[in-house]
Amino acid sequence: MNINGMPSTYYQTGYTNNKSTKTSTGTGFSNYINNAANNTGKGHIVYMKTDDMLYSGGNGTGLSFYLKYAEDSTEDDPTVIAKGVDENGNKFEQTIHINDINPKNATIVEMRALEAYTGVEKQHGFTSLPLSSGNMGLHERRNFMAMFEKTISDMTILRQQSTAAYYRYSMQDYWDFISRK
Repeated sequence: MNINGMPSTYYQTGYTNNKSTKTSTGTGFSNYINNAANNTGKGHIVYMKTDDMLYSGGNGTGLSFYLKYAEDSTEDDPTVIAKGVDENGNKFEQTIHINDINPKNATIVEMRALEAYTGVEKQHGFTSLPLSSGNMGLHERRNFMAMFEKTISDMTILRQQSTAAYYRYSMQDYWDFISRK
């Protein structure tokens, strides 16, 4: 199957904003959005998820990628290939060995691979990871377990008990993964 002549392996779509930058004197929300759109000046690539992908998505930095099992992936050494564009629009490809991922020092791409591998339930279909991971670049490493603890603490303070419980559940899946290693 092809879409606009592209093979079904993955679908890539993009847009570029070529509008000239304008200054608006308005203070409304629509003016804010229009100004932000006019000032971006760069295109974005989005990978549409296909049946053979484990994950397809990105974040607010412009990082966009998809994950598939590698051909040489085994039960003892589950391996994932990540392909996409980084926050600067540069193409990348990474091989990720699931057993080598450390959630206490991981990239967002590694954690998305681990999320897909473990099958942890995603909040509203989007993510099991703390929302603060949405601003990470391709090579940036963070302690996701500490991020979970911070998010749980914040949600508890805000009396968002169901959200705090969800992040406890998600964090437990990643602790379970760590303890099996």
